[in-house]
Amino acid sequence: MVNQTYTADVLVVGGGTGGTAAAIQAARRGAKTILVSEFSWLGGMLTSAGVSAPDGNELEAFQTGLWGAFLQELQQRQAGGLDNSWVSFFSYDPRVGAEIFADWVRELPNLLWISGYVPLEVFQEGDCITGVRFADFTIKAQVTLDATELGDLLALADTSYRWGWELQSEFGEISAPADFNYLTEKYPVQAPTWVVVMQDYGETVAPEIPPAPNYDPSLFADAWDDYGAENFLNYGRLPGNRFMINWPIHGNDYGEGVGRLIESESARRNFQRESLWHSQNFAYFIQDQFGRRYGLANGIFPQIQNQTGACALHPYYRESRRLVGLTTIREQDILPVAGGSVAALNIDAIAIGNYANDHHYPGVKFDLQPKSIRWGGRWTGTPFTIPYRCLIPVETDGLLVCEKNISVSHIANGATRLQPVVMGIGQAAGMAAAICVELNCQPRDLPVRVLQTALLLDKIAPAAVIPLFNLSPTNTNWLHWQRYYLDHPEAYPCSGYCPVDFDYQYFYDSIKTGHEQHFNWFKGIFHRLDQQDYRFTIMIPASYKDQIWQLVTLRSHINEQLQSLSHGQKINIWGRLNHAGHWLLVENTHC
Repeated sequence: MVNQTYTADVLVVGGGTGGTAAAIQAARRGAKTILVSEFSWLGGMLTSAGVSAPDGNELEAFQTGLWGAFLQELQQRQAGGLDNSWVSFFSYDPRVGAEIFADWVRELPNLLWISGYVPLEVFQEGDCITGVRFADFTIKAQVTLDATELGDLLALADTSYRWGWELQSEFGEISAPADFNYLTEKYPVQAPTWVVVMQDYGETVAPEIPPAPNYDPSLFADAWDDYGAENFLNYGRLPGNRFMINWPIHGNDYGEGVGRLIESESARRNFQRESLWHSQNFAYFIQDQFGRRYGLANGIFPQIQNQTGACALHPYYRESRRLVGLTTIREQDILPVAGGSVAALNIDAIAIGNYANDHHYPGVKFDLQPKSIRWGGRWTGTPFTIPYRCLIPVETDGLLVCEKNISVSHIANGATRLQPVVMGIGQAAGMAAAICVELNCQPRDLPVRVLQTALLLDKIAPAAVIPLFNLSPTNTNWLHWQRYYLDHPEAYPCSGYCPVDFDYQYFYDSIKTGHEQHFNWFKGIFHRLDQQDYRFTIMIPASYKDQIWQLVTLRSHINEQLQSLSHGQKINIWGRLNHAGHWLLVENTHC
């Protein structure tokens, strides 16, 4: 491999959430694709960074594309199911996620995956990127995708990017500061977290966790006071009595000198080492407070550089260099329109998200404009769309971005950075790159409707580009209404509901496929505490008799049914209990 030169249609640099999705989609489209990753696991945030309790795009209607396919695979492969934590509806062993991505890659003979390398140099002819040099080889490609965790190709190619906060005067964002201040200087970007996985050893005494350098228990004081010890641990509960430790404010977010991440390689390594120490110290603090019943989990991640197998392979980066693209996503682009439940529609939408805007700064609770709504008996986020033009540099050809490095403001990044959104961005970028090869055109010249149509019609993982609450991708009307609102964006309803009957067929289809085996049957009494706030007193089965559980759903027609029920009404429910969140996830009801 030393000094070898490879040639590809599409080169994806970075094996994170976006890069993995991009490489798989480009290869499935038929492009000769090379994926170069730094680590031995693919999937980034979802696997190697340890965030195996992902946020956002949880509603059934938004489980489309590769994200939806990933969830289906997890349901099949994860022993005990995904109902383990209260921060997410889908928590799993990160090893299972890594296996899924590796299997998908192995199925594609036109996709070459090379691990253990980072980019060192970018080759250009004029304003067009033509290849990338790594330590032992060079890769020439027609289209290159920057899928690095920190937007490293942007810096190597001298492509314009942003780092840090924008003031209100730049984009008119209400949540942006009017002037630079202590917070903007101390934390130019959101704090990363080095995730660790802990385990409940039960009656066995867990191995003692040694403190790392710089241990200061005052940094973790009151970390879980607003939640209690049990809720704190159940936040990121994983299968097998394990816990994802990814805790904000006074937890293991780390932002001291976060600007070092883009200063130099040695400065980045120093920051990463301190971040790892900080998380080890938080784990030590947890064990000191809760006792030796809890310790580090063994063998979750591959061991590298003397790290324990309880530590993720790299930090969970929430923000990176951000491209200066043909358009920039601002806070107002992700907030609900007046009187509505969805954000304004981008006519060049290629991915969707719905996460509530969320920023992480150690020791600081940063308030932003609200973008949450009550739906399905709980809080969820306002759906929004990602425009294709935010993946394209203003001045550079031959390049697309597909991670947290899209063209987005610092404020709006708090919603676009989440795993399902980035996976959708990656799928769209991979599809775009492959079609550019087919049409022999630059990404900026690709007609977006061609890309949108390809995403909607993908034979393996069709992806929604229009957020619609009441249409799951299995509905026969789904494609029609996706296309309709692309043709008539002015008709896109501010409610997010298209004018069709609700999808009652799902339950009967699930019986045919055996999906009902995942459901349990309950009989009891429905209680309405408020709009979109429900409780259920269980009568049957006897093992849960008289217990009261919160009712939630991810399915649109069940959301409608719950809203129509009467307080005190007896109902039958098919669903699954989540003991961490103390909720009953409703799949179907019968009165």
